[in-house]
Amino acid sequence: EIRISQAQLEQKLAERLQLHGELVLDNTTGVASLSLQGNSKPQQIVLNLISPTQPERDRRVILQPAADGQYRGQMLDAVSGRRFVELLGQEGSQNWRLFEEENITDGQTILIGDNPSY
Repeated sequence: EIRISQAQLEQKLAERLQLHGELVLDNTTGVASLSLQGNSKPQQIVLNLISPTQPERDRRVILQPAADGQYRGQMLDAVSGRRFVELLGQEGSQNWRLFEEENITDGQTILIGDNPSY
């Protein structure tokens, strides 16, 4: 019996939807901006910035669609250093997930979903 975790199912859906994006965390303005490509346009996307070693530094940001087609959200504080970057969205009744490990520096563009297997 092969058990597939929920996270793996959500990542498979993201692959099927051909989702990938560019995420910019601007520590000066506190704004997280996501340009999402692919076949899903959810009403909101949850951005989790997870610290591998310091759970108290985990951050969750709600990204909402802006007029220019990007998703934006307000960060509570500056984020830098090694993070697991997780994007969670919904297509129909199913959840999708994009996940990368990144070393974050201010204002850099983070490519997420940039290792497609389709």
